[in-house]
Amino acid sequence: MKTDARGEIDGPDVIDPDPGAPKVQRLKTFRLRNFFKTLGPGLITGASDDDPSGIGTYSQAGAQLGYGIGWTMLLTFPLMTAIQEISGRVGRVTGHGIAGNVCRHYSGKLLGAIVVLLFTANTINIAADLAAMGDATRLLIGGHPLLYVVGYGAISVIAQIFFDYRRYVAVLKWLTLCLFAYVAALAVAKVDWSQALTGVLLPRISWSVDYLTTIVAIFGTTISPYLFFWQASQEAEEERIDPDKKPLTKSPRDARSEFQRIRADTVIGMAFSNLIALAIMTTAAATLHAAGKTDIQTSAQAAEALKPIAGPFAEWIFALGIVGTGLLAIPVLAGSAAYAVGEGRRWPVGLARKPKEAAAFYGVLALAGALGIAINFAPINPISALYWSAVINGVLAVPVMVLLMIMVGRRAIMKQFVVRGWLYWLGWLSTAAMAVSVVAMLIGYFV
Repeated sequence: MKTDARGEIDGPDVIDPDPGAPKVQRLKTFRLRNFFKTLGPGLITGASDDDPSGIGTYSQAGAQLGYGIGWTMLLTFPLMTAIQEISGRVGRVTGHGIAGNVCRHYSGKLLGAIVVLLFTANTINIAADLAAMGDATRLLIGGHPLLYVVGYGAISVIAQIFFDYRRYVAVLKWLTLCLFAYVAALAVAKVDWSQALTGVLLPRISWSVDYLTTIVAIFGTTISPYLFFWQASQEAEEERIDPDKKPLTKSPRDARSEFQRIRADTVIGMAFSNLIALAIMTTAAATLHAAGKTDIQTSAQAAEALKPIAGPFAEWIFALGIVGTGLLAIPVLAGSAAYAVGEGRRWPVGLARKPKEAAAFYGVLALAGALGIAINFAPINPISALYWSAVINGVLAVPVMVLLMIMVGRRAIMKQFVVRGWLYWLGWLSTAAMAVSVVAMLIGYFV
């Protein structure tokens, strides 16, 4: 019987207790619950990509441009999958996240600039997501949105600090199911499926400023630096929660099975993310664009605008999805900022640690959440803040991706697990696509 390095059965095999008896082949029973348990950082990362601010971007894209923008999801899927898998490999191979590797092999000033920009962008994004969640809850049950902002922000931070890590990750995974609200919203919309399919498979590119700006916004939403940091750090967290696991540089026999797990987890997570984003775009195209409502700025506005067109049910499930995705995304935003700062300073980090074991790490996490709440009480336009968050994310993504691709090609960092072949070149293609998007964004801003 074939076994892996940990003595576990590697795939279907033959059970043969009695050599003289007839051979009976037993396949491992597939259980959806067990399969769901094997998913982790990739699924949570992909789902958190569809945060309330991202929902606003996708709704705006569908409302403004109709079905013709769906092709962007087909394009971004392999690009974001490649860069996220590479991020996951860095964490699992080295036992450190991206910031932890940068501080060990590159300039401290470079790391400082990256961490400051990441913390700033994540904090603004937390503020925008909390604002959207507050507005969505107001639509559902009334009340003052700022009260909900404080409540959701406090719940997210407290849960990360005081919940048992395994249970908390399980909660995050179950929260990904809230994204099916947008499949339900799509089901009640009157979609022209021939046009929707054409929009996915046949790009119709317009060289107008609005069209190019929307594409840049979509790229900036789907390929974001905080996702790289989160997935790498969560893979590095594996050795802290499972004493039998070590960085693959110290346990190379586990590499094949671990890389297969990371790939499956990432592909499923990114596919889920893009399918939900496409459902949001298609719903907005079939309802808001078809009705001439193209001036949509936030996810809450999209939910409110759906009511007279698709009915109160569509508004309700759209708004409920905003709250659910926010509860998933805020921990990822705050957590990735804390990992970046903590690893860069070589502090004890990790959500699997008790608060007293990683006080500084949890302090940064709480600070990001508190500042996100506070921004909502400041005289700052949340839409403008979100725009500048997207600008910072776009500008930050390119050097981080370049640095990431250089790291995974260095034997001094990755040892025998340097990334090569099609994954390596697809990672560089993703980096180039992001660079083109940022240049287009800057040209559109200054010209």
